[in-house]
Amino acid sequence: MKRTLTAAIAFGILGLGFAAPAHADKDPVYTGLFSDTAVGGHDPVAYFTEGQPVKGKKEFSTEYEGAEFRFASAENLAMFEEDPAKYAPQYGGYCAWAVAEGKTAKGDPGHWKIVDGKLYLNYNGKIQDRWEQNQAAFIEKGNTNWPTVLN
Repeated sequence: MKRTLTAAIAFGILGLGFAAPAHADKDPVYTGLFSDTAVGGHDPVAYFTEGQPVKGKKEFSTEYEGAEFRFASAENLAMFEEDPAKYAPQYGGYCAWAVAEGKTAKGDPGHWKIVDGKLYLNYNGKIQDRWEQNQAAFIEKGNTNWPTVLN
């Protein structure tokens, strides 16, 4: 979808008679407009094993739900491939607070929390603080809204 959207934008900019769609469905994993890399290139397994974000390496990567996930080691890659749903961020890595509010926004790999064995990302520190004030209710609302917020 990103390649199609990029082509549509390019055609619109070049004046070739095409315009970007007014509304396009979002990808199930947040990667940014011109990237196919999830979690900003960070290793999602490392949040659980290291307790912090760790940059992944291209040589340890796999595709999951249309996005490239990178890992710091072959061991972390193997753990992810064994059970990707266990390690992939909730709501496809979109901001957990935004999803709870019925919207989407980028999830920042530096603003994260593991709750009940699940990884959640938020847009920034201020939003994460707001989300943490009532995280159980926000998670419940996010679970209700996901994945319909992508449409």
